[in-house]
Amino acid sequence: MINNNNNSMPSNNKRIAKNTLMLYFRMFITMVVSLYTSRIVLNTLGIEDFGIYNIVGSVVVLFSFLNSAMSGATQRFLNFELGKKDFNQLSKVFSASLSVHILIALIILLLSETIGLWFMNTQLNLPQERMYAAKWVYQFTIITFIIGVIKVPYNASIIAHERMSFYAYISIIEVFLKLVIVFILQLYGEDKLIFYALLISVVTLVIFVVFIIYCHQKFDSTHYHFFIDKNLYKQLLSFSGWSLFGSVANVGKIQIINIFLNIFCGVTVNAARGIANQVSNALNNFVSNFQIAFNPQIVKSYAANEKTNFLKLIFQTSKFSCFLLFFLSLPVLINTEYILKLWLKIVPEYTAEFCQLTIIYLLIESISGPLWMSVQATGKIKNYQIVISSVLLLNIPISYILLKYNFAPYSVMWGNIGISIIALIIRIIFLKKLVKFPTINFINDVLFRIIIVTIFSIPLPLIINHFLNSDLLSLIITTIVAFISVSVTIYYIGLKKEERLFVINELRSFFKRE
Repeated sequence: MINNNNNSMPSNNKRIAKNTLMLYFRMFITMVVSLYTSRIVLNTLGIEDFGIYNIVGSVVVLFSFLNSAMSGATQRFLNFELGKKDFNQLSKVFSASLSVHILIALIILLLSETIGLWFMNTQLNLPQERMYAAKWVYQFTIITFIIGVIKVPYNASIIAHERMSFYAYISIIEVFLKLVIVFILQLYGEDKLIFYALLISVVTLVIFVVFIIYCHQKFDSTHYHFFIDKNLYKQLLSFSGWSLFGSVANVGKIQIINIFLNIFCGVTVNAARGIANQVSNALNNFVSNFQIAFNPQIVKSYAANEKTNFLKLIFQTSKFSCFLLFFLSLPVLINTEYILKLWLKIVPEYTAEFCQLTIIYLLIESISGPLWMSVQATGKIKNYQIVISSVLLLNIPISYILLKYNFAPYSVMWGNIGISIIALIIRIIFLKKLVKFPTINFINDVLFRIIIVTIFSIPLPLIINHFLNSDLLSLIITTIVAFISVSVTIYYIGLKKEERLFVINELRSFFKRE
């Protein structure tokens, strides 16, 4: 039973604010550098090789459902034990999860070198003259991915302890190393695609070593020791076992659809979707960083039996996540084609459509994020995962049918959007059953306000853009108008009175500190 103890709320809010600020600092630097890096990589490799790199990676990532399931379980259990302040159990959870992740890495290696290698050689639509390069890229991608799998418990420990400053700085170092790679790539005279994949693996390994050193110095719980605790392993594997359904669905809707796009449309469309993912990821980083700061507090509030704070965090995170993403993405939605031409020298066909539809999909998902995190906090995920995963898996046959009957490649995103809306409704229903979630309040305070803000924000910048030429001045004007339009409607329509007062007080405090 959850009680209504709110004593820790002020300190929690300060911690969330500090962590959010650090994550945004990280995000801004990494976004700018990553977008610049993507531009140079595309121009250096060319559309065809850029598409090959994206689709070959999809084959390896196809097996990531094993890792994704265990990753969620690791983060949840570490957050939960920290919320209970049981440091002995925390150490056991870390060591057990690292053992499992090492085993998962070995399984993925086996699958990648057998089924995955066969699939790449026989099923993908790759240019024959680039098969040699594709095979090398595949091997380096396996190495990169396996390192990422083993790194998960260390990454989860840093987030659980809310050491967002380190998380920010190491991410910045990583993107700058990738920028250095790009400049080295331009000087390299041989096969640039193979060399790029090799250097990415090296950077991943360097960052992994830094993670290990930092965790060993800061957290006693991350000193690995092998042990057998059948009950703990059972809890971890049981939780991740049900999460496996969700992981299969999430990986499938991204990577299998990428493979369908390759088979039906070729590597150029893979390049278009790869670029769209770069744009959407840059925008979504704002929201994911915001939610990363809140997620540990959601789980810890549930573990500490603080119902009022638990529900308040869900409402705030869902609403503010969507508002934040909408604020940033509206200028991009209106000026997509011009922004792509400004950013890239070469723009593959269908890139603009993929960008716009992916952003719409992410707006819906930004509302859902705190809901599934709240379900995970309860630990009662069996029925939830079965139902949600079954719905999400519908993306695969829907996408296949659309492409089979010659619909445009970007039509697969319409299927994603429709399924995402259905999944959002199902998540609300499950929370109602699990924690007596106030559904009507959520609809009125979150969903209804988001819809109204969207309706009232769009017309003005859209009309102004219609009467302007597609140039830099038009981009600047419509961006300013969009920001003002969204800000005003969020403030007066999207926020409740106490939320407006909170925003004003936070701004005053910020400027006083300055």
